[in-house]
Amino acid sequence: MAADFKLACVLFDLDGTLVDTAPDLISCLNWALNLHGFDAVAADIIKPFISYGAAAMIHAGLPTLGAPLKADILETMLAHYQDNIAEHTVFFSGMVETLAAIEAQGLKWGVVTNKRERFTHPLMAALKLTERAACIVSGDTTANPKPHPEPMWAACKQAQVNPVECVYIGDAQHDITAGKNAQMKTLAALYGYIKAEDSPEAWGADALIESPEQILTWIASATSSSEALLPCR
Repeated sequence: MAADFKLACVLFDLDGTLVDTAPDLISCLNWALNLHGFDAVAADIIKPFISYGAAAMIHAGLPTLGAPLKADILETMLAHYQDNIAEHTVFFSGMVETLAAIEAQGLKWGVVTNKRERFTHPLMAALKLTERAACIVSGDTTANPKPHPEPMWAACKQAQVNPVECVYIGDAQHDITAGKNAQMKTLAALYGYIKAEDSPEAWGADALIESPEQILTWIASATSSSEALLPCR
């Protein structure tokens, strides 16, 4: 990494990268399934699809179900989730300290997610992150969600930074594609909701990270003359 790289802002995907929302999302899905007469689905079946949205979670659990019933379950799930936005959601281990260290270095940070604003803003508020974040961009904030670069550019405008001065961290291929499309550095979060068939090493990220703490390792390496020594799989 070139020593002249100037980092101004660290941008995060939300679900599966900044915070572990899986307990609430899976609980709300199974609540909706039970309400519609279906058995609960195992968490390990649903969890890898969280980054692709609630509809993908439902399809993963009940792939042969007809579209109208899937739509009814989706509406039930999302209404319940909106009322239980952060009952069991927690920060990934080490993320609280990582955010504090980013702020201590004078760097800005923010969120770019495909989650809808009706869920993003209440969740950020519940986690007491709203005032700390330099930008919050949701899947419906701009006309195009990730992997389009438009939400990335919107985040930069909010944070008053240039895309080339940002690193974007996400746990899905569309996250890395979005960051690259916006000319940002990118990190693939292996600790997130990775599907078994995913190949993060082929996404083109600048590095793969196995924990939030490794974000700080990458920042230190990226802003010096040394190469980031991060694990790949």
